[in-house]
Amino acid sequence: MRGTPVSLLDYPRPGSPAVSPATAISPGEALLSGRIARSVDAREWAEIRRRATLRLLRMHYESRVGHLGGNLSCLDMMLHLYTQTLGPDDHFVLSKGHAAGALYICLWMMDKLSDEELCLFHKDGTRLCGHPPAGGIDEVLFATGSLGHGLSLACGLSLAKQLKREPGRVFCLMSDGEWNEGSCWEALIFAAHRRLENLVILTDLNGLQGFGTTKEVADLGSLTDKLQSFGVEAIEIDGHDFESIRHALELDVVGPLAILARTRKGRGISFMENRMEWHYLPMSEMQYNQAVQEINDECAMLFASHS
Repeated sequence: MRGTPVSLLDYPRPGSPAVSPATAISPGEALLSGRIARSVDAREWAEIRRRATLRLLRMHYESRVGHLGGNLSCLDMMLHLYTQTLGPDDHFVLSKGHAAGALYICLWMMDKLSDEELCLFHKDGTRLCGHPPAGGIDEVLFATGSLGHGLSLACGLSLAKQLKREPGRVFCLMSDGEWNEGSCWEALIFAAHRRLENLVILTDLNGLQGFGTTKEVADLGSLTDKLQSFGVEAIEIDGHDFESIRHALELDVVGPLAILARTRKGRGISFMENRMEWHYLPMSEMQYNQAVQEINDECAMLFASHS
């Protein structure tokens, strides 16, 4: 489905006075609900990404919660799915459940969650748990975060659509370290055997997992080659490039499609990028303010280059 294009250029510009922890994004600033443009230019996409990243940082900072590195590595893909791709008949499964923060931000961008609810992230009595909850959010179909299970769940959804001849696709976002789990390969065998043409498997290839690099922990070599050997159409892309993501998600293939997205853990923040410790650490106030400044500066530079 294509929505009505809107301009994001009337919103406040990066490069305005420094943003404080209390005012990173004001309540009610969530972008445009169902009116987010389905076709955006580089400037508009930069603004979408800036707003989402700032709110993600603020949410994690105020809750004193870590897991920011892996949230930032997959945020571009999830933003593209929610603002550009997912239709009413599609489903999304977040297999790497520790990126729940990015999921909640995407739902906030679509006005499915309120700013007040984001302020309760990871706190007692919240429905915004550190991993996607088993209930309470209509758009979250499964509790995930025990890694290795999301692809099997997505295969079940996909097969159900196939058998019932229902429209729509099923998108599953996985981590690269998750492919250490044997259940993922069993699900892949099933998906290839059943030729699940409505299944899209996205893998966040940031090269880092909980205890080191993916090569150090359990080196699988080329995931792309391995997935192709199972009879699955598999492609590698830049997971932070809007056009690369768009092109990959629009591919029409026979059987399931696997998109292996090369990303950077902690993308966009100098002290986080490609650092394993940001799989875990919360930010100090100084780090938070630096991160906000760097995200605003990046967007301002892009705006200047396209002026």
